[in-house]
Amino acid sequence: MNPYYTTSSDFTPMISALAVTPADGADLVPPSGPARPTRAVLIGGAGTLALTMADGSAVTLTLPATACGVLIYLAVTRIKATGTTATNIAAFY
Repeated sequence: MNPYYTTSSDFTPMISALAVTPADGADLVPPSGPARPTRAVLIGGAGTLALTMADGSAVTLTLPATACGVLIYLAVTRIKATGTTATNIAAFY
């Protein structure tokens, strides 16, 4: 369970969003409040996402065009530039 949210199935409204520029050396920080893992990410263009998950593990996902425009519920702390080819990425908190 993500310690930043109340349950493992928290479907309460997201309170902020961030347009993501992938970066190898910088964690995602929401527009307000302290740094914390995302509740979801959204991509506009298919490709791969190189991520650091909330538990610290490194993951690379290949997202097909059918995933575009769909919220993907992931607790992510970083979206890396190296290995990311997906475009128009947004993070939701």
